[in-house]
Amino acid sequence: MRSAGALHRLLDVLPVFDGDSRVTVRFTLTPGSHFDVEALTALEHSGARTVTWEEALRSKHDLVLAASPKGELGLLSGLRVLLPHGAGFNKTIDTDGSPGIPSGLDPHYLLSDGEPWADFHALAHEEQLVRLTHYCPSASDRAAVVGDPTLDRLLASVPHRDEFRNALGTGARQLVVLTSTWGPESLLSRRPTLAADLSRTLPHDAFQIALVLHPNEYSRTGRFDLSRQLAPALAAGLVLARPYEEWAALLVAAEAVVTDHGSTALYAAALGRPVIGAYDGGHELIPGSPMARLLDAAPRLSSASGLEEALLATRTVDTRGPAADAFAEQGQSLWLLRQQLYGMLALRPQSTPLDAPAFPRPDSAPLRPTAFAVRARVSGDRIALQRFPPDTQEPVHHLAAEHPTAGPRHVQSAAVLWRRAGDAAPGPYSVVWTAAGWTAHALAEAQVCRTAAAILTPRRCLVRHRTAGLISVRVEPHRDGGQLSQADPTAVVSAVHAWLNSHPGWSSPVSLLCHTGPITVAVHLTPAHTDDLDYEL
Repeated sequence: MRSAGALHRLLDVLPVFDGDSRVTVRFTLTPGSHFDVEALTALEHSGARTVTWEEALRSKHDLVLAASPKGELGLLSGLRVLLPHGAGFNKTIDTDGSPGIPSGLDPHYLLSDGEPWADFHALAHEEQLVRLTHYCPSASDRAAVVGDPTLDRLLASVPHRDEFRNALGTGARQLVVLTSTWGPESLLSRRPTLAADLSRTLPHDAFQIALVLHPNEYSRTGRFDLSRQLAPALAAGLVLARPYEEWAALLVAAEAVVTDHGSTALYAAALGRPVIGAYDGGHELIPGSPMARLLDAAPRLSSASGLEEALLATRTVDTRGPAADAFAEQGQSLWLLRQQLYGMLALRPQSTPLDAPAFPRPDSAPLRPTAFAVRARVSGDRIALQRFPPDTQEPVHHLAAEHPTAGPRHVQSAAVLWRRAGDAAPGPYSVVWTAAGWTAHALAEAQVCRTAAAILTPRRCLVRHRTAGLISVRVEPHRDGGQLSQADPTAVVSAVHAWLNSHPGWSSPVSLLCHTGPITVAVHLTPAHTDDLDYEL
């Protein structure tokens, strides 16, 4: 292997040998790649045994699996199998290999002394075989279509969609996943602020934004620098997927995908997810390739402000057609590979059932924003609420912030302050605020603040308003088809704040309807309950 992307593809194939003690697996890193750092990290996390390249050259092997044709793989003993490490052959890299030839089909890498060095080319679709025959005819008689094991894992993961969305904290929001390949024509290179721009434009309670980056980008830049560059978007709640497996869970969980010319979007299209193009053109995309056809069919996103219009346009586009030209033998890839690989090993295949494993649930929890610019529209007992990052250019009603996490600048200028009750029981000698005590303290300390709220549970708050006094707030979940959706209680607090300001002569109890993007919840205001007043924060 030469990169993390190649390693990930190999890991998706290796279940063909599960349960077979006759097979021993070792990994080695082929020298010469600029992207080997992340591969070494991924190997360490996998727990796999490794050998040095020098040791691999000295040793005897029965079978060599590779997911990149680059490097001196022909020097290794044993029969050799070459797998693509993406969804087909859609890009050309002018700085690497022969100009204009798709990466993965270049005879410069597929041939050694004029002869194919791979004994078998495992392809995902007949279209790939046709193009292999065109670019490297002598290799085509060693190729067969065996499907795509990564797609099969995605298909096996679809029943886990609700679980994935709960792990991400998506709720009833629309999850929009941005996918970026690597290199100068990638989404991240050309539109580095798109994730932050979308966060400033789209209401937080209606949309969740995630970013999937090519593993090479992690190797080139590093997680530390990526987090620094993406800090505004991360602070607004961006989900940054880890490079192995988590990207796939995000595609399963997504409502839509915004993509450059990287082939990750073909996997999304194969799942039936709407795809929106954000590729600004160039020379890397191969005309007529499945990815080129997908982008031709997809609506285009010119700027962050056009996303909602582009999402509407996807309703009339079926992107599964281009994806069908990239993936054949769906659900059968591991079985077909097992027959092929065991035949090359001259071993009888295992008779046990072989199913592609689902991807694990994502565990990259997004940061919880600590401040919002809030737009509120009050009409009778109804409040429509939209929240954005504090630096949004959208017209807003007030600033709301978490005390003290949001920091002095936001806390001192917020009309609404909130504080969440802690999860842990207070320890010995600790001093804790009661909900009544902290809300009084907050209003006394922050002269701009009009409403202080203690978030006791996701459905229960204590609110202290400068003129309305102390109020207990209860929030009902949104009900839809047997499912319950929770509103963010900090959004409800802003809605209550806006309603109280527009109804100075109100009398309790009052029931309101709060619209926060895709859901509407009933909110009940009553005189403060004693157990709310004494609730320990």
